[in-house]
Amino acid sequence: MSFALPVWLAVQEELLGNGGADFGAPSCFDEFDDEALFQVFNLSRPCISFILDAARIRMKTLALKNPTLSVDEMVMVALNYYAHGVSSPCVLQRVGQCQTDCLAIMSTVSGVIAGMSDQFISFPLTHEAKKKVAFKTEKLCRIPNVLGVLGAAHFKIRASPYETDTFRGFVNTLGYTSVVSQIICDSDGNILSVEKCCVGSTFEQELWESSFKGREMEEEIHGPFWVIAGKGYNLSKHVLTPVAEPANDSETSFNEAHTKIHDVMRTTLGSMKRRFRCLNQLGFAQENSLAKKSNIIKACSVLHNIAKKFSVPPPSDAGQIEPLHPGKQRAEPDINPEALKARQKLIVANFLKVSSTRNPPSKGIAEEVVSVAGVLSVSGSKEVVNVDP
Repeated sequence: MSFALPVWLAVQEELLGNGGADFGAPSCFDEFDDEALFQVFNLSRPCISFILDAARIRMKTLALKNPTLSVDEMVMVALNYYAHGVSSPCVLQRVGQCQTDCLAIMSTVSGVIAGMSDQFISFPLTHEAKKKVAFKTEKLCRIPNVLGVLGAAHFKIRASPYETDTFRGFVNTLGYTSVVSQIICDSDGNILSVEKCCVGSTFEQELWESSFKGREMEEEIHGPFWVIAGKGYNLSKHVLTPVAEPANDSETSFNEAHTKIHDVMRTTLGSMKRRFRCLNQLGFAQENSLAKKSNIIKACSVLHNIAKKFSVPPPSDAGQIEPLHPGKQRAEPDINPEALKARQKLIVANFLKVSSTRNPPSKGIAEEVVSVAGVLSVSGSKEVVNVDP
């Protein structure tokens, strides 16, 4: 669940209490039958009705630049643009606007829906909520005390190679220009946190260290829990990365479990990009436009969670989704001995298999030995870690 039931009920109460005459009133979406509605917006009617009622409340407080359109029509323009990356002829005809006007409208609505993230994107805060999320994750992959999956989500943009300095900053590890946001999701693919919008060349570790959620986790505000992360992140007491060179069956088994839960992020981003095709191309690269791109990413994250709440499947006819990016690591990543010890302790407690090492130890490198007492040394590292069973 992307947000707790009390939060959901509170939003429903706000809609019922403040929606006024607009709540449940006929809207321009009623002109579409259910099949056409999904083709144009990639969302179901109940889902759109909920989004519309929530947006009405917030947009009533704005001084709208284009009063010729109703709130319903502005939301229609935005949802259609999110779904296809351009405005459909049927929507342009309905609202009587051109593509340029629709982009401005979409920008306004994106800011409004992004502002709804405080209600619809929620990291587990209470101990009970954290235990519930961790239990579901452990049930999936056998790794305990995990609150979510951490990932750097890249979204393509256009950049001119003639603007050399700007262009280079946006080129990511796969060689194309993008912006990148930090996303955390749970084992069901609900988005728990979305932060930052940086140029595509930004290090994943840099995103984490400068993020609110990263500082909260590393400062122990969320307790002794992990987030699962790929090779672009440094192993820490709260960021759990795979073993770089597994030396035995236990480490291999752990890496397989890590891959299983880490793949949830790839699936989640794939689902988002199928439902909201605007994320496959966010326009032109400009440093001063990152805030607008961030609003679109956050808005689509909010709508993703709402769509999951209404069990709306993503379209199945979309194109190929690129894989998660290979981690962009610094030349000499920090090695935290305490984090190494904590990860080995987790492996011993949950993935221990009494077996010989896969390869004979190289000269000068400690071989991992699994004994009845559970004493291990970290393969491929000068750090020797003794772990009590």
